[in-house]
Amino acid sequence: MAGSYIIEMEKYTFKKEERLCSKRSIDDLFHNGSSFVVYPFRVVYLAYEPQERPFPAQAILSVPKKRFKRAVDRNHLKRQMRECYRQQKHTLYAFLQDNALHMSLAIQYVSNEKLPFETLKAKTAQLLARLEHEIDQSHLGKGN
Repeated sequence: MAGSYIIEMEKYTFKKEERLCSKRSIDDLFHNGSSFVVYPFRVVYLAYEPQERPFPAQAILSVPKKRFKRAVDRNHLKRQMRECYRQQKHTLYAFLQDNALHMSLAIQYVSNEKLPFETLKAKTAQLLARLEHEIDQSHLGKGN
């Protein structure tokens, strides 16, 4: 079961099982999770012990209606965010597998303007690197 997501990573998919859909899980994430900002994203994450799931991370991506009134703009940004995450999540998955962790993750768009895809892609890479660093630091503290 643990190796099943390795095959999926090679295809760079973002399946339903990788999306955070459960209201209970989302509430738990926002009430108990930690957060940081890598502009133009705000990340809320919650790492936990591995469970019987085919993927080590579940993510939810959002763009606020307050900043982008038109659904077309929100959907376009969400599509770009999904694409960036989909292409770069393999680094996060490898990190989580090495540390025997699973996680829930929310990525929120906080900028007031639409940024180009290449910028979003670079910022997503920074975001994932920072996320790995944050998880590393929090688990080092728990081990002492």
